[in-house]
This record gives sequence, structure tokens and C-alpha cells, in this order.
Amino acid sequence: MDGFDDARTPASKEPHWHGHRERLKARFRERGADGLPDYELLELVLFRSIPRRDVKALAKTLIQRFGSFSEVLAAPHERLVEVDGVGDGAATDLKLVLAAAQRFARGEVRKKPVLSSWANVIDYCRAAMAFEPKEQFRILFLDKRNGLIADEVQQVGTVDHTPVYPREVIKRALELSATAVILVHNHPSGDPTPSQADITMTRQIVDIAKPLGIAVHDHIIVGRDGHASFKGLRLI
Repeated sequence: MDGFDDARTPASKEPHWHGHRERLKARFRERGADGLPDYELLELVLFRSIPRRDVKALAKTLIQRFGSFSEVLAAPHERLVEVDGVGDGAATDLKLVLAAAQRFARGEVRKKPVLSSWANVIDYCRAAMAFEPKEQFRILFLDKRNGLIADEVQQVGTVDHTPVYPREVIKRALELSATAVILVHNHPSGDPTPSQADITMTRQIVDIAKPLGIAVHDHIIVGRDGHASFKGLRLI
């Protein structure tokens, strides 16, 4: 009779996905994020947002829809909730993870002179902009010790263009008493290769900045496929 009762009362048994959750958490503790594919890392995030449901299929759907773990986090809230199974709470939690990553990356940049922590600068720029759906033009303003004074988005444009006004860039640098700047913008297409317009605009800023004692250390373009450095490419 005991066996019969168990077969007829599945609600009394542990849900089939409960063991999977515990095993996945254990693997994360043992191997870290690098030991998990994107969809499993996303499952771990979704566990807390959706506590009473198997979320493996949902995680895979999100990766398929948006492309990667990073692109899921960067997706607009309104697009996330279009996916069946993602409510406002889960979408907000995903955006919170993105905000935490960006805040952490920005903190790493602020801790030491920018030029001595270049890898952190690149990580921050990618976290902040690489997956944005529209072009943004950002400026990192530096003091004479190359410490970060301010980090400002100057312009937001379309999917393939952002209007940039070189004199306004330098005007803002003077207002902040900055002695150097790093220019940053993203290419939503994913390809960070500089366009001729990017090169022309950058050289205009360099030409205006130099007589005023303001150095342009670099112009970084970020995209899903990586980043490009004007200095590295010897374009400035």
C-alpha cells in the first residue's frame, strides 16, 4: 500500500528539478562561472526569480533569442517580458545583475590610475556599452595623474550613428579641469572596426585638444565581437 500511495501522490515527492538545482549550484561552487555554459549560468540567476519551476528550457530560450548570457542581461526590460515565462520580477532581477556588473567594473576603474589598469578600463567599457542597441559616445575625463574625474555619456544616437561635436567635448574637459580624455563609443552591429567618420572625428578632437594641453589617450570602440583601440591601430 505504501508504494501505491506514493505513486498516486506525486505532490508529496520532491520536484524533479530540485535535485538539478542543487547539483548546478554545487558545480558553480566547485568550478566557478567559467565551468558553466551560458544557459546554466542564466539558470542560476533565474532560480531566485522563479523558485517553483524548472527554468532550464526558459534559460535556453533566452540565450537563443538574444544570443548570449551578456546579451540577455543587456536586453531591454520590455523585450525580456515578451518571452513567455519572464515576468516583471525576473526581468528586473536580470537587469539588477547587469547593474551590479557595471558598478563593479566602474569601481575597479576608479581604484587606481586609468593607464595602469587598462584591462579594467576595457572590461568596464564593454560592460557598460558593448550590448547597447543604440550608439553611445562616452568620455572618461582624467586628471594630471590619470585618475578618473568623471565618466559621462555625451550623446546617444541611432543604431549606426551618434552625433559628436568636438568643440563640446573639449569645452566639457575644460569645465572639469581635465588634462586628458579617453573617448569611447559602441558599435551595435558588433564589429568594432573604426569607420572613416570615426577617424575624422577623433582627429578633429585631437587637433583642438592639443594646443589646450589636453591629451587624447585613446579612442576605444566596443562591440559584441571585441574592441578596437585607435592608439593600438596607430590612428592617433
